[in-house]
This record gives sequence, C-alpha cells and structure tokens, in this order.
Amino acid sequence: MEFKERTFLPVLLGGDINTYSVARAFYEQYQVKSYVFGKYQTGPSFNSQITVYEGNPKIDTDDYFLERISRFAGEHSDKKILLIGCGDSYVALASRHKKELPDNVIAPYIDFDLMDSLQQKERFYQLCEKHGVDYPKTIVYKKEMGLDFACDFPYPVILKPSNSIAYWEHPFPTQNKIYKPGSRKELEEIITQIYDAGYDDDLIIQDMIPGNDEYMRVLTSYSDQNGKVKMMCLGHVLLEEHTPHGLGNHAVIITEPNRELMGRVKNLLEDLHYVGFSNFDIKYDRRDGTYRFFEINTRQGRSNYYVTGSGFNVAKYFVEDYIYNRELPYEEATEEHLWMTVPKGVAYKHVKDPAMVAKMKKLVKEGKMVNPVFMRGDLKPMRFLRMLKTHWKQYGYFNKYYQ
Repeated sequence: MEFKERTFLPVLLGGDINTYSVARAFYEQYQVKSYVFGKYQTGPSFNSQITVYEGNPKIDTDDYFLERISRFAGEHSDKKILLIGCGDSYVALASRHKKELPDNVIAPYIDFDLMDSLQQKERFYQLCEKHGVDYPKTIVYKKEMGLDFACDFPYPVILKPSNSIAYWEHPFPTQNKIYKPGSRKELEEIITQIYDAGYDDDLIIQDMIPGNDEYMRVLTSYSDQNGKVKMMCLGHVLLEEHTPHGLGNHAVIITEPNRELMGRVKNLLEDLHYVGFSNFDIKYDRRDGTYRFFEINTRQGRSNYYVTGSGFNVAKYFVEDYIYNRELPYEEATEEHLWMTVPKGVAYKHVKDPAMVAKMKKLVKEGKMVNPVFMRGDLKPMRFLRMLKTHWKQYGYFNKYYQ
C-alpha cells in the first residue's frame, strides 16, 4: 500500500465499522493513514494498515479527550487535524469542546446546544412538523408521568430513549437499543428497568410501523460550512442486525433515489443552518404510502460506506470543505450500488422480496457490491481472520434472532 504526505491528518474517534469505513474513504481518496482513538484493542480499525490505532477506555471522558487530542495536535503542529466522531458520544465531545482545542484542530460540527437539542427526539419531531416530514405517532414519556398514562397504540409498540447518549451511560443487564414490548405489562416493566438503572431523561413510545427490514430507508446528507446541503444519498435497507445490542444496525443496503423525499429534508437542514454530515432512519408506511422519519444522527452513520461505495466519498466532503475551502456542487446519488456486512448467503436467505434478491445477485455479478471491512491490500492474517470470524458468525445470529 502506498501513502502520501498531506497537509492534514484525519483523527477518528471510536472503534467500530464507522471508523474503518471513514478511514478507508480517506485512504482511497487521499492515500493517507487515519489515526483512530478508540476504547479497546479490537474492531475493524485495530491492526489495520490504513490506520494508527490507539485504545484507551478513557477516550470518551472530557478530561482525557481534551488532553489527548491537544497533545496529538501539538505533536503534529505542522498539520491540520480533522477531528471526526464516529459515534454519538464522540461527536458530542468534539462539538462541546471545539473552542478549547488547539488552533490546528478542525471539528466540523454544529454548536453543542443545537446538537444536543436535535439529539432529543421530541425536538426533531417538532422540526418534522414544520417541514412536512412524516414521523410515527408518538408519545413523549416523562418520568414524572409514572405508570398511569394513556397509550392507545396497538401492541407491540416501539420504546426507545429520547436521549441515546445519556441512556448508554447507565447500563443494565437487559439494555437494548430499542424495545418492542408486546403488552402494557411488558411496557411498564421496561420503563421501570430503564429508570431504575439511572437514566433520567424522556422516553419515546411510538406506533410500530408494519413491515420487515425491507421497508426501511437510510438517508445521508452533507451540509457545508455555510449550511448549504451539498450531497444526499438515500439507501433502501434490505436487512438489519437483530442481536439485542445490534438491533437496527444496517446489514444490507441498495442505493436508490427519491427526489421528493430528499427535497423536504434539504429544506429542514438548510432552515436549521445545519453543518456537517447528518443521517436519518426512515421507514415506509404501507398503510398510507408515507415515509416516516425516526431520528436524526448528527454525524455520518455507521453504514456510511454505502455512500462512498455509491461514488460519493465521505472523506472528500470534509477535506474539500474544511482544508481546501472549495465550493462544492450539489450532488444526489442515482446509481444502484450494494453495501453489505453479512455473507451473501445470509442476505439471499433472509431478504424476503424475490425481486430484491434478484437485484442483489445482479449487482454482485456486475461488481457493484462492497463489504467495507474487507479492503484489498489491508488483509494482514490476524486482522483478516478476526474479520472473517465475525463475518461467518452472522449465519448463527440471523438463524437465532431474525424472525
């Protein structure tokens, strides 16, 4: 593998597939290594040739984060440091402390107050109302409501935290990303468990949109420093993970456009004067033909390489905007491309729509498919075996958890 000296260094915060996907984008566009600061010596970025990986369990704490990034910036004072969060807590750290970081550190994020308000799902739903963006029927549950509250949605319902960052700071044995309680009794039990663990913010209870994974969509956008949307890429999700902690993580995506849907979101983002990457989870509601938005992530999503694989390299937007200060054209993804993090056999077995299975096979045959963690040239034996072991485990996970 060949590398080039540039005037910038990417520093990625996190340790999962998000960091590796962004690091791969940086290498493919600029032939640079990315520095990855994660918590543990594991994950796709660990032992990779396109990253310099450092693990420290304290990296997501305010004091250590500030000290470590400031020290790194001092050690590389001749470079501009692009500081990119690859998880909600890391993005929040970068946004909260961006004015305290050395002058050569660029944190391409909105101010923390706006970010924090958008992370609260009820604030996001207020914006949806304003811009004609549909979302599921919702109850914002507050702790002081106790268990004597009205919920007329049919069961099962969706239950999730309004503040996901605060939620994961209070772990408990049965903690899941989202819940699907099948009865009022189960709903009340889960609410009690969440608050007993120490979480103190609101919860979101929603009408469950019918349909399996194939009704899901994911939308990724990039807004420049002036708050203008410059790129939108919509993906049709065909399969998600179904393990308790991975529930909702994308596993198979085919890029597909929807100009009307993207137009409404473009107006919302520009009204906010939003900057940076944004990522939206959406589900098609077959009952009324609407696309219902669940939340906004104030960063590139975990599955961001579906965007790069579709021809819109995510690293390019950071660099062209913040390093070279170039005017970016507005672009929309229109060509179909397949992104997957599971074996083809898992996708072909568990995607239900025969037309979509045929489309996947066609894209594979045409070479329009990518699994981001298996990059040609970055397959040292130990890393390759770790990734392969994780890959093949998906057969067991889907057989056990996907109904």
